[in-house]
Amino acid sequence: MRDFSEFFLMNTEDVKRYAVEVLHRFKPDEETDCVEIGDGNINYVFKIWSKADGHSVIVKQADRLLRSSGRPLDIYRNKIEASILRLEGELAPGYVPEVYYYDETMSATSMEDVSAYGNLRKELAADRIYPHISENISSFMADTLLPTTDLVLDAEEKKKRVKFYTNPELCKITEDLVLTEPYYNYKNRNIITPGNESFVREHLYEDEALHAEVGKLRLNFMNNAQALMHGDLHSGSIFANADGLKVLDPEFAFYGPMGYDIGNVIGNLFFSWANKAFTRPGDPAAQEAIDALARLIAETYDLTREKLEQKYDELVSLPLYRAAAFKKFYLDSVMADSLGYAGTEIIRRTVGDSKVMEVSSVSDPAQRIPMERALVKLGIALIKQRETLRSGRDAVELFRLILA
Repeated sequence: MRDFSEFFLMNTEDVKRYAVEVLHRFKPDEETDCVEIGDGNINYVFKIWSKADGHSVIVKQADRLLRSSGRPLDIYRNKIEASILRLEGELAPGYVPEVYYYDETMSATSMEDVSAYGNLRKELAADRIYPHISENISSFMADTLLPTTDLVLDAEEKKKRVKFYTNPELCKITEDLVLTEPYYNYKNRNIITPGNESFVREHLYEDEALHAEVGKLRLNFMNNAQALMHGDLHSGSIFANADGLKVLDPEFAFYGPMGYDIGNVIGNLFFSWANKAFTRPGDPAAQEAIDALARLIAETYDLTREKLEQKYDELVSLPLYRAAAFKKFYLDSVMADSLGYAGTEIIRRTVGDSKVMEVSSVSDPAQRIPMERALVKLGIALIKQRETLRSGRDAVELFRLILA
């Protein structure tokens, strides 16, 4: 029986022992059960609970090999994730699971079990669009993004954080899968639905004006160490129920443009809308859910802008930065980035090799082909018009026009 003094990839029986011997979350004679619940491509996630009273803990372990392909991947990402969860817990209390312990030897983080909340992507698919989501996710983003910028932080402290949160391998994944390959399929990894090949070639591969705008967004992503971002804030990383939400899985965290996080949230909400519009036309329940999603998208954008403005007034003290024209310039650029990155997220999830269930679950070509084309058109419009769109309603109306 292996001890935990050197790294090895644990199975469920190992994790049960680990929860007793290392975490001390259970007594040695306490009956427990354990299941592996990870559904991502990178890490292993275990839930361990007492058979007597149900108290539980989550253990998330990073392997030295990528789970999906076996490619080597630096386990330092787990240290980054544990650190940012603790920091986000301080900046936005209640919005992330509590971290109990980070074990550098085993590259494992133990944390609060949030299984009372459901995966937001699946909740939206089931037409559960909770009214509080826009209020809560906008608060989370405003509270965690602006305070980590050098508008607020001491410059030396901010530079130390940039160094600690440097995350080159996972950034490279984003740079390739999100900001390069959908427009230039140099690794031949894009997955195009049969019947959409010519459409994708014309609208994505051959549009030089689009390439120029995506190039600007890519350059910004790679060089603008603006704020400490979650880095993968899609609706599968947000868990919600009727009472609130929790944000999970920030292993892609690094210092980058805060609009990337905001845009990922907004972009992923459009997938649920598109799925319902093309797979359930004429269904009153679907139309009610679409109306709720449209409100959610508009409110998320507008509330995030509003709360960033409030947070700016509360925390930014340097007179140069408090100038009204500078504040407007700064926040306008953040929100324009948000729409641009929403567009890149929509496009990459539609034509890239890492799709979302709202797209991949549609098997009827008569539904899927026009749905994908509508999403790609939306993504392009958000990228190209990001500087002129000024509200959440503008983005919503853009999609309505595409669907008309």
